[in-house]
Amino acid sequence: MTGTLEHLADPGPTPDPPPDPAQDPAQVPRPSPVRVPVVELSGVVKEYAGCVRALDGVDLTVGAGELVGIVGPSGSGKSTLLHIVGTLDRPTAGTVAIAGHDIAALTDRRLSALRARHIGFVFQAFHLAQGVSAVDNVAEGLLYSGMPRARRRRLAVEALARVGLADRAGHRPHELSGGQKQRVAIARAVVGGPDLLLADEPTGALDTASGETVMELLHALHQEGATIAVITHDTEIARRLPRQVRIRDGRVVADSAPSEPGKGVS
Repeated sequence: MTGTLEHLADPGPTPDPPPDPAQDPAQVPRPSPVRVPVVELSGVVKEYAGCVRALDGVDLTVGAGELVGIVGPSGSGKSTLLHIVGTLDRPTAGTVAIAGHDIAALTDRRLSALRARHIGFVFQAFHLAQGVSAVDNVAEGLLYSGMPRARRRRLAVEALARVGLADRAGHRPHELSGGQKQRVAIARAVVGGPDLLLADEPTGALDTASGETVMELLHALHQEGATIAVITHDTEIARRLPRQVRIRDGRVVADSAPSEPGKGVS
């Protein structure tokens, strides 16, 4: 009897089977993270009073790390496109997404916050505060960041060094050349590390040499990984950019984008 009981005794817990590599999370390769386009426009229309259609069904995707020229003659719609991409205006129809955010879903307040965080602007006219030093003009780009003033100024000094103006930090706009003013404006635009830099005719108010310096700086920022759209009527400037998007009568008539939409150009 005892032998029978010993024969029937519980042999103990069955050892776990070896892990199946197909079911082991550590063995399953993780998918590569999807890079959201910085700019994504689909079927964008912009109409003004009097049935003036400034944009007529624009599709445009700009991937992270691209340097794009948006080029067209006066009245082509490129300035309207700048306002739409920069979230300074909303489209009449179509969808606009910036860094993955659908602007139609945002209140004006949240849209302003998105603009401040994700977009840097450089304008032909510089828009620097007169009577204020270069470093304070640049720090103004972080005004709504919530950072303490000392940190804003420290980052502003670093941004000025990045554009080659460390020795002009204390100078006011009237003490700077046109090219230096534009570099201050670029430093202000990039100081917060935006996803997108929009440069509207950045060389339009400059002499040839200063304009060349500004374009070299934009190319250098692109090499560092910045995503930049240059809006210009100057076909010579556009030809020097890796991608050109040509606008006429509110439509994209040519785009030298790579075959994979949204893929950044390095």
